[in-house]
Amino acid sequence: MAIIVTLDVMLARRKMRSKELAERVGITVQNVSLLKSGKVKGVRFETLEAICDALDCQPGDILTYEADP
Repeated sequence: MAIIVTLDVMLARRKMRSKELAERVGITVQNVSLLKSGKVKGVRFETLEAICDALDCQPGDILTYEADP
C-alpha cells in the first residue's frame, strides 16, 4: 500500500491511548485499531478532521505517501 498511516506515532507523541481518541472522535476503539494498522480502504474527511482536532495535528502528520518500487 502506498499510503502509510502513522496514527500510532502521533498517539504516542500526544501520550494518548486509542480508547481516549475513540471517545473524543466518536468512533469505536476497533475502528481506531483498524486505522492504526492501515487495514481500512478509506476514511471520511469528517473523521479525519475530528482525529486531527483531538491530536492537534495536520492530516500529513498521520498519513504519508510512499511510491511503490
